[in-house]
Amino acid sequence: MLFSEILGQKHIKNHLTRSVDSGRIAHAQLFVGPEGSGTLPMALAYAQYILCSNSNGENTGGNESCNIKFKNFSHPDLHFAFPVTTSDKVKSKPVSNFYLDEWRQLLEQQPYGNLFDWYKLLGVDNKQGQIGVDEALEIVKSLSLKSYEGGYKVMLIWMVEKMNTAAANKLLKLIEEPPEKTIFILIAEDEEQIINTILSRCQILHFPPLAEEVITEALVAKYHIETAVAMKIAHQANGNFNKACDLIYQDSEDIQFEKWFVLWVRSAFKAKGNKSAIHDLISWSEEIAKTGRETQKKFLAFCLNCFRQALLLNYKANDLVYIEPKSENFKLKKFAPFVHDSNIIEISDELQDAIYHIERNGNSKIILTDLSIKLTRLLHKKSQA
Repeated sequence: MLFSEILGQKHIKNHLTRSVDSGRIAHAQLFVGPEGSGTLPMALAYAQYILCSNSNGENTGGNESCNIKFKNFSHPDLHFAFPVTTSDKVKSKPVSNFYLDEWRQLLEQQPYGNLFDWYKLLGVDNKQGQIGVDEALEIVKSLSLKSYEGGYKVMLIWMVEKMNTAAANKLLKLIEEPPEKTIFILIAEDEEQIINTILSRCQILHFPPLAEEVITEALVAKYHIETAVAMKIAHQANGNFNKACDLIYQDSEDIQFEKWFVLWVRSAFKAKGNKSAIHDLISWSEEIAKTGRETQKKFLAFCLNCFRQALLLNYKANDLVYIEPKSENFKLKKFAPFVHDSNIIEISDELQDAIYHIERNGNSKIILTDLSIKLTRLLHKKSQA
């Protein structure tokens, strides 16, 4: 992958290429950035720059046969680890090596993709993947072998926050003191979910969200749409190129999430002293509970963001509001006054608690019903301001 193909992040590109050119490559690095900011494409380009002895800030001019191998991500000294789970293809003890064909497909088609896209590609979006102890054993095994081409070996671990404690403990010593010419590149969206013993062993590089101008230019170049349309989509994407691409195709999960959210808050408004509306909330909870846990978590995160956007609109911070609901008869401007100083913290806490309990395999129907009843009370709470 060429650095020129990666959107924005020029200061990070320069830092990484200069560090290789000067021979100062940290043996364990953590790339942290929000979804769609380019952490994975950057890691791939960086690994190519190291393995193929490229120079002058671009993945050209070095070992050309090596650069060709990177076109289909099949270099023998580039190893991958990522969250996996059992599927129709793998019935037990799943590890990344069993899913390399699907992984290369994701890198080819959606290098800015997220965990939801990955599970969807595998057909396991009703399950939660992880990087487990079997994966850790595979990593130790693959890195104990000599480099195929006699140079560096690179282990790229995507979504490292999905690594469980047992796997992390297996890898601690290896990450701290890896074999000679072995580089770990860890990628994460949420630094706080990573085990501290892993964090302390890595050099951390933070990626900011992409600028609207960068996303606009990329959309115009890639999809040949009008600049005005691209600017509107870039604003809605809020620094996330993956979301911007989904919006182009009208394939964003946010479209369905918005319908669920609107139905939810309308039912919650009506539910105070209204038995039939309570039944609507229970039916809504049952419907959402039928989806996969990753979908439920992503939807609740979407709801959390909608409440935050409504709060910003309520307090006249209009420049920070980027979502534009498409549902008929639902205007964020009319909803905003119901989200204020007296209820936003409680709403936020309840949503985050629900995400936490769903992640730990709690009963989704009970969690969502409880959340819905609490929302009914919170939305009717009066502002103290």
